[in-house]
Amino acid sequence: MPVAGVIAEFNPLHNGHAHLLSQAKQFAGDGVVVVMSGNFTQRADLALLSSRWRTKMALSSGADLVLELPLPFAVGSAGFFARGGVETLASLGLVDTLVFGSECGDTDLLLQTADTLLSSETDRATQAFMRQGLSFPSARERAVRACFSDAIADVLKAPNNVLGVEYILASKKLGAPLAFYSVPRVGTAHDAQTPQDDFASASFLRTQIKKGFSVDRYVPASALELLREATEKGECPADFQKLETAVLAFLRKASPADFAGVPDVSEGIENRILDAVRAADSLQAVFDNAKTKRYTHARIRRIVLCAFLGVTKKMQEEGVPYLRVLGANERGLKLLKRAEETAKKPILLRASDARSLSEAGQAVFNLTCKATNLYNLALPETRPCGTEMTDPICFP
Repeated sequence: MPVAGVIAEFNPLHNGHAHLLSQAKQFAGDGVVVVMSGNFTQRADLALLSSRWRTKMALSSGADLVLELPLPFAVGSAGFFARGGVETLASLGLVDTLVFGSECGDTDLLLQTADTLLSSETDRATQAFMRQGLSFPSARERAVRACFSDAIADVLKAPNNVLGVEYILASKKLGAPLAFYSVPRVGTAHDAQTPQDDFASASFLRTQIKKGFSVDRYVPASALELLREATEKGECPADFQKLETAVLAFLRKASPADFAGVPDVSEGIENRILDAVRAADSLQAVFDNAKTKRYTHARIRRIVLCAFLGVTKKMQEEGVPYLRVLGANERGLKLLKRAEETAKKPILLRASDARSLSEAGQAVFNLTCKATNLYNLALPETRPCGTEMTDPICFP
């Protein structure tokens, strides 16, 4: 029977995510496998709740097995985020179909867009527009518009479309034998600050939760119960502002050498960031002062966070080193039993399993542990160091 895969952050899990998981079940006679970010997210921020709580939410809302998207990919650009998720799913050796949301909901159009981006014509035009000072995303969109069609270029204007295309590109580059099914996004747009019916964006929900406002209408009942429990225990919401002074202190004593090997660093962008730091009294001021038409806010935020945490390009380029299990239900445990024969990478069921990893794998795991120690400082009630070693796998 088929197994479906979903790549997500669930930050937090809401009704739109529950809809996506329900759609994934159409392809999942044997289960739904979710690859989920840990405690840091692709927008270079802290997850609202730890991976442990979000895993419980996923299992309560339709997931059968939850695997961790390793830290270097969770905080990477869209391309590396997609690569990490696709490689994790493919390495399990069980997933047939990758199910994802998109604004267009047209799988064939997304496949066509991916093929367009692989063309040498698009690559040449993208490089030419970048030489004019455009950022990579803007240059790529303009290249497709100039070389092919407005319809395909318009696909690249919507963030979930872009991520879907990156999943397809990653699968092609990795030679991963996955089929694709895109679910039309329901309700509000990505990052929209106005709900629609029973649907709200994760960005809106994070804002509401941090302000102490109710989000009952927009979160599945089972996930809402977990959200309340985490809040009562002082483990939600995580607040990046609690780490801001530490990040600024790191930047104020940093030199260009501290950015060597950090993802997204090129063309001397580290010097621009360090110049911005000298006059800044907040991280937002650093990002604003360093931003240009070519260097986007998102790119600068990722660079700063990766430098602070110790994430390197080498970690991303070496690929996913292991398959770490965050949680499973009974069906998920059956999938893990099958994966003993099919998995192409080591499966980590407990922290002690990391001792048998390669040097590269241990480096990623140890970095994840250190990053979580920092994350734990940003919770309403500080958790101690070492929770990555002691928190157990989640079961429903």
